Amino acid sequence: MSEPSNETTLPPGQLALVRARPDRSVWYLRGAFLLILATATVTVYVTNQWLTTRFTATTQSRAELRLALYSGNLLSELQRNSIVPQILARDPTLIGALNSNDFSGSTQRLISFVEEIGAASLMLLDREGRTVAATDRNRLGEQHRAAPYFVDALRSNATVFSVIRQEAGAYSFSYARRIESVAEVTGVIVVEVDLAKFERSWAGISDAVVVSDSTGTVILSTEPRWRGLSETEALARETPQGAIERAIRATTDWTALPADAYLQGEAVMRTEGRLGFQGWRIVSYTTYASVRERVNGVLALEIMGFAILLALVFYFLSRKSALRVALFQRESAELRALNARLQREIAERERVEKTLEVAEQTLAQSSKLAALGEMSAAVSHELNQPLAAMKTYLAGARLLLRRNRPEEALASFGRIDGLIERMGAITRQLKSYARKGGEALSPVNMGDALASSLSMMEPQLRQRQVRIARVMPDVPVLVMGDRMRIEQVMINLLRNALDATKSVQDPEVEIILAVGETVTLTVRDNGPGIEDLDALFEPFYTTKQPGDGVGLGLAISSGIVNDHGGRLTARNSQQGGAVFEVRLPVATMDDIQAAE
Repeated sequence: MSEPSNETTLPPGQLALVRARPDRSVWYLRGAFLLILATATVTVYVTNQWLTTRFTATTQSRAELRLALYSGNLLSELQRNSIVPQILARDPTLIGALNSNDFSGSTQRLISFVEEIGAASLMLLDREGRTVAATDRNRLGEQHRAAPYFVDALRSNATVFSVIRQEAGAYSFSYARRIESVAEVTGVIVVEVDLAKFERSWAGISDAVVVSDSTGTVILSTEPRWRGLSETEALARETPQGAIERAIRATTDWTALPADAYLQGEAVMRTEGRLGFQGWRIVSYTTYASVRERVNGVLALEIMGFAILLALVFYFLSRKSALRVALFQRESAELRALNARLQREIAERERVEKTLEVAEQTLAQSSKLAALGEMSAAVSHELNQPLAAMKTYLAGARLLLRRNRPEEALASFGRIDGLIERMGAITRQLKSYARKGGEALSPVNMGDALASSLSMMEPQLRQRQVRIARVMPDVPVLVMGDRMRIEQVMINLLRNALDATKSVQDPEVEIILAVGETVTLTVRDNGPGIEDLDALFEPFYTTKQPGDGVGLGLAISSGIVNDHGGRLTARNSQQGGAVFEVRLPVATMDDIQAAE
């Protein structure tokens, strides 16, 4: 027995109607193809024009913002250095050196000044234009009698500014002012301003930056060959292009607005500003590369979308059967259902993301509060020692004043002033627990740092009557680091040793400083030792009673030693007590010379 067929048999009239529908559908699809093609062309053209204008305006605004920042930095540097000659022209030491012709200490004094003001160099010229003192010792004895800054300074009562082109093509910028003594000119102080650092910083970006003086001559530029030329001459000095390069430029510039200029065959927009200093102007040239990338990205998506539509049209044109049209309709219904399900899933996902965002904000706020708590506890911990020492020194000073010994009382007040400065340094340096600092390292004598730390702990050592045994090398031991932070580590280790020996009848602390492949500082006490070595350097871990400590000293010290490229370790001694070792790299001659 045969099974019933699932196929449907159409009457002859309906079959002819089904056969006629594909012919009409073909014409409809061809018309849709042409309509999509025309719509795509118009859409891409309009989108290109609109997005190009919008993104170009955004790029122009960013270029103007950068130019304002550059102008502010340049003007601030000039203004900051302009007051230096006026200050140095009144320096009694320099005036006395010019009057007595004794310049033995003048160069060192200028070096101390240049480190504070950040100028490129300082020179002291006598009335004959000879360099008698300079931060660059190679320039001692040079003659500047015919130099514009020397001649103008002698003729003027005020500070003069000079721009001089050097043999290499770069420009030097300097302020000069004459030095007078008893209404008589005795010399000239010259301050060279380092504006080349701005050229180097500007060279790291995609823009070309030019600074020209009141005559239009380029004096600063990210392109060294432009110096000494006018802006027009500088733009004309570009490599000749061949026909292929011109064709490539024409095809790559189709998304950009008309260019203000061309640099090395690339269209750029020009932004100009005034510095407000002797008629100087600053100009930047920004490429359209970012505009092209963003516009082309959107256009690519649009073209891809229209390409997908055209592919669907071609797909429909290839269909020859009315039954396939019905199948397509069923598939379309399934796609609509899938789309509805996807929309529901997207809505659910958006809701979950919003919930997650709220949770992340709550977690971030909790982390901030926890960080604030840690920092507050760290400040309290690190300031306890200077405050205790200040209290001791104040009591001693009060007693000395009662005994009519003011000179010794003043010495105590001097120590208190040093403690106040140290407290300020501690509040700055405590940030190293959360992040690494960016301060430059300098050579530190570990013996001097240890002596300073022991002086800081002198009141506690005297009160507790702890015997201190020191083993020191005969030669200075140098490391590269921050002396204040290294002393902070030493004081924390000494304080822990004192606390550990509170219950010992004869407290003793042994300090050993040794140098080999590394510098090793060992602090050993004869206390009960360490119970939990694994958690010793964790923040807020402490074995002290509440109020005696918060458990941040060793965590901060470990972070400081790690910042200096070293390592802080702890162990229990076989003879009893705890041993802490600080290992730091030895400072080499190259490190010391680089720091200088």
